[in-house]
Amino acid sequence: MPPAPAAPFSHVPSPPAPESPVGDAYARLAELLPRPAVSMEPPRRGDGWVTAAGLAAGGAELDAFLAWDDEQLLRDHGERARPDVVASVGLHRYAWALCLLVTVPWFLCRRVVRLPVEAVSCHREQGRMTARITEFACLADDPAAGDPGARVVADEEELRARVREAAAEHLAPVLAAFRPRMRRGSRALWGMATDELAEGLWRLGGLLGEGPRVERELELLLPGATPPYAGGAAFRALTGPAGESLRTRDRASCCLFYTLRPDDTCLTCPRTGDAVRVARMTTS
Repeated sequence: MPPAPAAPFSHVPSPPAPESPVGDAYARLAELLPRPAVSMEPPRRGDGWVTAAGLAAGGAELDAFLAWDDEQLLRDHGERARPDVVASVGLHRYAWALCLLVTVPWFLCRRVVRLPVEAVSCHREQGRMTARITEFACLADDPAAGDPGARVVADEEELRARVREAAAEHLAPVLAAFRPRMRRGSRALWGMATDELAEGLWRLGGLLGEGPRVERELELLLPGATPPYAGGAAFRALTGPAGESLRTRDRASCCLFYTLRPDDTCLTCPRTGDAVRVARMTTS
């Protein structure tokens, strides 16, 4: 599963309001992956809160956001990371959490929320995110199809398209703001978006005991030819020492954490060879 260099968030607040059309999905997320914890409310500002719109603007809020990663990496690893590494790690953590806000309600209740950057904020120290949800896509037989914010779609494929659109709508301006700090091209940035869209839900599927179903869903969601995403779900099997099948995937991107710890790469990182993957997956 996709390890993060350090937890993106670090505190568990109260669960989301159940009256939200995706409140139950976010509550289930909080039970399994308590970071980030999500509340349904307008973006917050000040007192440690950073808005997604502020990140996309590329100014002081992005500086404050990345200062948290810079200090955490220095504190935990004893050396200052390069600025492009700090930006890569910060984007990896943010995109991983943001994508869960889109994919989890889709997987659990077949509802896809629209989350433009104006609708989200986060608090790194408290491990919280806010999401103002006014619109969501669903199927015609959904009990919430008549709600004011519901947008009914024709079938599962159109619902999958809405997942890709929702994540891309939010991430596109954020990636543009991070790009000059990361010194990486558009394809590399959208490769990271592809990876976070896949790996957050993949991890949740393992916790739910629904790994095979999640993989099937993600292979349909990310077949490998869905611009702007750069790559697909990319799952494959390795063979363990006892002949067992071990599931892995190949990331299209790298967060550059290896520059701090060369031997501590993500399990799905392109730098992690199959022999190392097998060894890690079969060692308690």
